[in-house]
Amino acid sequence: MTTDLSHLIKAYDVRGTVPDQLNPQVARAVGAAFARAVVLPEAPAGSSDASARSRVVVGHDMRDSGPALVDAFAAGLTDAGVDVVRIGLCSTDGLYHASGALGVPGAMFTASHNPAVYNGIKLCRAGARPVGQDTGLAEVRRLAEGYLDDGLPAAAAEPGTVTDQDMLADYAAFLRSLVDLTGIRPLKVVVDAGNGMGGHTVPAVLGTGAGLPALPLDVVPLYFELDGTFPNHEANPLDPENLRDLQAAVVEHDADLGLAFDGDADRCFVVDEHGDPVSPSAITALVGLREVAKEVEAGRTPTVIHNLITSRAVPDFLGAAGARTVRTRVGHSFIKAQMADNDAVFGGEHSAHYYFRDFFFADTGMLAAMHVLAALGSQPHPLSALAEMYEPYVASGEINSTVADVPAARARVVEAYVTQQGAGPVEVDELDGLTVSHWDSHPQWWFNLRASNTEPLLRLNVEAADEDIMEKVRDDVLSLVRAHDDEERA
Repeated sequence: MTTDLSHLIKAYDVRGTVPDQLNPQVARAVGAAFARAVVLPEAPAGSSDASARSRVVVGHDMRDSGPALVDAFAAGLTDAGVDVVRIGLCSTDGLYHASGALGVPGAMFTASHNPAVYNGIKLCRAGARPVGQDTGLAEVRRLAEGYLDDGLPAAAAEPGTVTDQDMLADYAAFLRSLVDLTGIRPLKVVVDAGNGMGGHTVPAVLGTGAGLPALPLDVVPLYFELDGTFPNHEANPLDPENLRDLQAAVVEHDADLGLAFDGDADRCFVVDEHGDPVSPSAITALVGLREVAKEVEAGRTPTVIHNLITSRAVPDFLGAAGARTVRTRVGHSFIKAQMADNDAVFGGEHSAHYYFRDFFFADTGMLAAMHVLAALGSQPHPLSALAEMYEPYVASGEINSTVADVPAARARVVEAYVTQQGAGPVEVDELDGLTVSHWDSHPQWWFNLRASNTEPLLRLNVEAADEDIMEKVRDDVLSLVRAHDDEERA
């Protein structure tokens, strides 16, 4: 029987249930494949010096299945003659930091916010460069499937070594070097780690857990205990239900703001002093302006990347501040590729992933949180006032519709808005799904309709200059999308 890992090794990472899809045997095969597909081809040529041999840095989150999977993955690497540096418990951005600081490829064992039965691997090349379907992951899958069917390759004449190295203090110090929080006014901040890796990194970066000096921050912790079963709520702040405890705690403690991290702490969500969520688009504008200002002051024209679901306020504000903005598809691999190709200083997504040139072009929720703290603490106004400045338009948020015939539903929208131009002249593009824009004339609105890659879903995002127009466009498009399915249910 031929092994098929397509259910485990996806377009941009490895993720599946333990132990039926991902177990030590599979992890060892993936480690051996990663060595031969990615690591060894990048190795320094012509040297047998151990210090010049290939190395890979490996970390894991708080899931119980992590250590055994790491050991098996490391064995696959060392059999191939690759040295392994284990950094133990870390956030995903902590692994990216280690890959960048050490200049070696990396592997992070995490399934982010997925339930405890899941685990996975996020792979990167040296310097935290992404590994995706077109940049090595397809070959990793092909080789791993072969190793599981036919056996692992013969071990190298000189196997690799495994060493342990604690990188948490270096990670914390590096982030502190990028954003100076020492001079801000005192702030009280509630942090909901969701029993994920934020409970490990926040005390080190924002507190004194890594031996760094105290900052003018009073941190109120929620669910800092590392527990991969997520006993309090799912560690996915994108779902509003998972923000309820944070919102209540901010009000209860009369805090200046609240921060919520996902399971592997690479995404950060923000709520203001009233407990109201601040949109990731507003955070993208706020943080982007800080990064742009440094570049403009130095006489450079910076580039900022944003995906096509972020608010039109992002290119408006950043363009006015002197930046060149580049719009890209949804998805971290596209953002990272555009970040590197454009030498972009910053990038933001509607899903609360934030990318920084100073952080190896990788995403880090912690650095974004520090920028928010610095912006808030350097002036006297509350966060709600700052957020209002960067949220001039009204957005629907992402609305999912399950439809029996996705192409037919999309065709109805195209017929009404593009072919018949029922709403007047519009601009249309298909960078990622269908984007229809009426932004250059009044009333101002745009929408994007994207199909899911894995489910019979259409995802709708609408933005307008005022709420009435947003609601009208939202309702009109949804009625077209759901028309046939509503008739069938009637």
